[in-house]
Amino acid sequence: MKVIDFSQTNSILNQYISEIRNVEVQNDRLRFRRNIERIGEIMAYEMSKEFRYSVKNIRTPLGIAPVSTPDNQLVITILRAGLPFHQGFLSYFDGAENAFVSAYRKYKDTLKFDIHIEYIASPRIDDKTLIITDPMLATGGSMELSYQAMLTKGHPAEIHVASIIASQHAIDHIKSVFPEDKTTIWCAAIDPEINEHSYIVPGLGDAGDLAYGEKE
Repeated sequence: MKVIDFSQTNSILNQYISEIRNVEVQNDRLRFRRNIERIGEIMAYEMSKEFRYSVKNIRTPLGIAPVSTPDNQLVITILRAGLPFHQGFLSYFDGAENAFVSAYRKYKDTLKFDIHIEYIASPRIDDKTLIITDPMLATGGSMELSYQAMLTKGHPAEIHVASIIASQHAIDHIKSVFPEDKTTIWCAAIDPEINEHSYIVPGLGDAGDLAYGEKE
């Protein structure tokens, strides 16, 4: 399974990562959401290089221009915290179909929780390219359950797991439960650990709360 860590290469993406991590910048929700969106745009562009292409003859006012364009049929799956991340992908993959999954942690106490999925709205995904976006991969549990929920809608030809910050624990978990031969993991950064509350360290905090305000 291929794992792509953008932090290993110098690019402007690292500037956006530094800002969403920075406690002095995080109070600006508009800037936080826009940086998340821009990371999605960059990741979508890089991901597009892995698609299948063929040459189409495009009629212009003056003749015919051969243009190599993607052939993949895309389905992009989104969870709440990743709405601006998802929008970044849609800015580039404007013809993609979309799936929506409601996944949340239900705490038994302050340290233990189960992950529940209550809602899914998705097109059929048979033989399509499935992109599952979630800005934070802490344990990988939500991503695994989202994938299992999507399998009720068919079986994709290939899978792209897209995250902004992932823990090494989550990367290892995704490798163990997703099909190795057709999955690629894309991350803007991979952090070394999670704490007792299953938050990524150093991470950035709760991406959903930073983008949209704290939950009750």
